[in-house]
Amino acid sequence: MSYQYTVSFIQDNCIQCHGCEVACKTWRSVELGVAWRHVRHIWTGSSSHLKNTSASVACMHCLEPACVESCPAGALMKRPETGVVDIDRDKCIGCRTCYEECPVKAPQFGADGKMQKCNLCSDRIDMTSDKPPCVNTCPTEALLFVRVNDQEKKSIEEYMLKII
Repeated sequence: MSYQYTVSFIQDNCIQCHGCEVACKTWRSVELGVAWRHVRHIWTGSSSHLKNTSASVACMHCLEPACVESCPAGALMKRPETGVVDIDRDKCIGCRTCYEECPVKAPQFGADGKMQKCNLCSDRIDMTSDKPPCVNTCPTEALLFVRVNDQEKKSIEEYMLKII
């Protein structure tokens, strides 16, 4: 059985503070207009019975990432040891196919036109003992950094796609 790392989101715990967004953007020095993680506001109901919930959304590092399969330049790869979907920006041609194929529209494009996105901070933390800043910053533990098996990963993906 294989295992991989992911950020799990618990919608009922989210207080829409946007701390995860700020932590990511600040720690990674993400340029203006680009968000590797963002809080989506989800409105349901009708005029007098409106309800607002949210979802903290970033690359899900899918079990079977459509972005990797669809990239014509071969710039994306899934790291088997961690499950992280990573990009070789030198290979990226900026075609945005990855964005079109992504179920959560996680790929972002900055001033240089090349794709960028969350990599679970795998290049900056020890994934076996540390947590990404977005998770560390969350005051209500709406974000959890977990190591999961394939079945658990699939359930997390299905949950996220259901709520957003």
